Amino acid sequence: MAKYYTSLLLSLLFFSLSAQNQQKTFTVKLISQELKIDGILDEDIWNSAESANDFHQYFPTDSVLAEQQTDIKMLYNNATLYVGIKVKTEGNNYVIPSLRRDFRAGGNDNISLLFDTFNDGTNAFLFGSNPYGVRREALISNGGGDNGNFTTSWDVKWRGESKMYDGYYTTEWAIPLTSFKFNEGETKWRFNSYRFDTQSNETSTWMHIPQNQSIFTLAFMGDMVFEKPLGKSRTPLALIPYINGISSKDFENNESLNNFKVGGDAKISIGNSLNLDLTLNPDFSTVEVDNFITNLTRFEVALPERRQFFVDNNDLFGSFGGGRDANPFFSRRIGIARDTSGNTIENRIIGGLRLSGKVNNNLRLGFLNIQTEKDEGNEIASNNNMMFALQQKVFSRSNLGIFFINRQAINAASFLPEDEEYNRVVGIDYNLASKDNSWIGKVYAHKSFQPNDSEGNYSFGANLGKNTRYFSAFIDAVSIDEEFNSDLGFIRRKDIFKLTNSLEGRIWPEKGSVNRYQAQLFNTLTWRPGLDFRNTDYNVSLETSAEFRTQERLRAQVSKRFVYLANEFEPTGKENAIPLPAETGYHFANIGLEYQSDRRKNFSYAIEPSYGGFFNGNRYSLETRFTFRFVPKVNIGFNAQYDHIELPQPFSQADIWLISPRVNVTFNKSLFWSTLVQYSNQRDNLGINSRLQWRFAPLSDLFLVYNDNYFVNSFTPRSRSINLKLTYWLNI
Repeated sequence: MAKYYTSLLLSLLFFSLSAQNQQKTFTVKLISQELKIDGILDEDIWNSAESANDFHQYFPTDSVLAEQQTDIKMLYNNATLYVGIKVKTEGNNYVIPSLRRDFRAGGNDNISLLFDTFNDGTNAFLFGSNPYGVRREALISNGGGDNGNFTTSWDVKWRGESKMYDGYYTTEWAIPLTSFKFNEGETKWRFNSYRFDTQSNETSTWMHIPQNQSIFTLAFMGDMVFEKPLGKSRTPLALIPYINGISSKDFENNESLNNFKVGGDAKISIGNSLNLDLTLNPDFSTVEVDNFITNLTRFEVALPERRQFFVDNNDLFGSFGGGRDANPFFSRRIGIARDTSGNTIENRIIGGLRLSGKVNNNLRLGFLNIQTEKDEGNEIASNNNMMFALQQKVFSRSNLGIFFINRQAINAASFLPEDEEYNRVVGIDYNLASKDNSWIGKVYAHKSFQPNDSEGNYSFGANLGKNTRYFSAFIDAVSIDEEFNSDLGFIRRKDIFKLTNSLEGRIWPEKGSVNRYQAQLFNTLTWRPGLDFRNTDYNVSLETSAEFRTQERLRAQVSKRFVYLANEFEPTGKENAIPLPAETGYHFANIGLEYQSDRRKNFSYAIEPSYGGFFNGNRYSLETRFTFRFVPKVNIGFNAQYDHIELPQPFSQADIWLISPRVNVTFNKSLFWSTLVQYSNQRDNLGINSRLQWRFAPLSDLFLVYNDNYFVNSFTPRSRSINLKLTYWLNI
């Protein structure tokens, strides 16, 4: 009898595991009528729609069905995909940080749907909503492996409303089929959905996804089958003109500017699967500002792209090479230049175009061409910036890509040195992604060309990673010649051979307050071929962390570093400070802690102290982040970073502060006000950016933006401006 029950138990367990991993599917019914989008699923036609249900838990565990279930239904006609969702909850105490579109999902209540319209496991469209009917949309690229493959700055027109009831809420959407790209005659899309539920402290997905994988990975998806084949995917012509009036004052140079700009973008569909984007006199003004960063390294820091024109299909252009060490194309280089004093300034973009999308099921194409303006006063030439890329899918989710980049000065002026007239880069990349995303990797080879310089100039790299439930391992090798150069890329260091590896183990307790224990050993070694392959850097670190079921996180790290300075370096940034001498090696160690509180709470915080050596001295750092929420309209944030650097005489000591409070107020789903203050004594700047935004029509905005900057030490004005900007999205 005992053997009988044992066999029965094992059979049930096997059946349960098989059921969790089997392919799920549902049918999307074709209808002839249009539906009213009010968040109330009261039309009779919804009763005939099939459901995507039986959601699986992703957090706190990934081995059971979700406690609070979700039911998704879809219908479509020739023009629109309709979505009706019923989301069950414990109550109505929802966490909604703001009423502004394109919110991030973590730490609040919402549901998101992912559509892989080409069934390739590489790219997808994401649409989401929360109980208040606030919407978001995003693009998923490179299989959704990490946060860098998630782009919320993509915008498209669609409708959605939500309605709250006792114990559940419903949300109803109408997404024009023109919002998607797909093949004519397509009969199915790969599909998945994930949901955050703060009241039951549960995250769930329609398709079962292991916790060691990203929640928006495209490796685990079911199928939505259309009752009849889809017609042509024809995105309407979209015109997005803008007008911008700006009045500014440069107190440093005692210059005033009053300017009125007109320009805009156009989006044109080419066939079923290609987008042509045009821009004329684009406005990349101070409506959006970058976050200040304290940089205590010898190297440049990459900041994210915020300009809408460069966002769509950006992975076709920006994912070549190694993202940290050897990225040959970094779109933020375009429209930025250095004046005669070496300061970074804006270089006006005259216009440009981008053609991107699918040529067929397996081949993607990207072509970008941007022309910048000549600035003779600052000795900046007019440049044509071009990139051409092809990406061919191979095997289940891998791809092979080639590219050509050309930065060419037009009518090169006499002030431009001959060796800067052009820069060209060619390359080939192979990106590995296994069907279940347990194996990832890359191999690439790039070569640059400059005037009278075609020998060598290579950048090579290869990496391979394995990710399972209980461990992950990663190894990465990079080689960059001293002469390799990509004017449109982001290359932190040259003349290096770098080897990085990591090994991570995980424990998933079945009981108790901790959801996951994690330990990682990370090691980086760098050699300089130009210095007879001298080992100039290494960093060995051991990190342990505990993630709690109540969503707190505790982390501890200890690291040991070595840095050989080939050139002198002054790390404090103080004027007239004596730099650390060149041709000297420094050994130093560091310990650090981090605690992150539960982000679901109206008040949450993180604190991160660290202490240890810093070159030939010591460094103490403290970083804090606080968030106060008055749901759902007010969000107050306060970030602060303090670094105390103490080097022995005659070198410097410094207290470096970066303080940045932020206030966001969403009066309703159309009117937003935000103010960001950033104080950095390292940059000698106190900056204030205050922005009022009125979304008077879908994706059409009126901005009133005030910017003010002061010198920190003297507290005297540096620059000041006020912008009034109007954009309007018109579909034709």
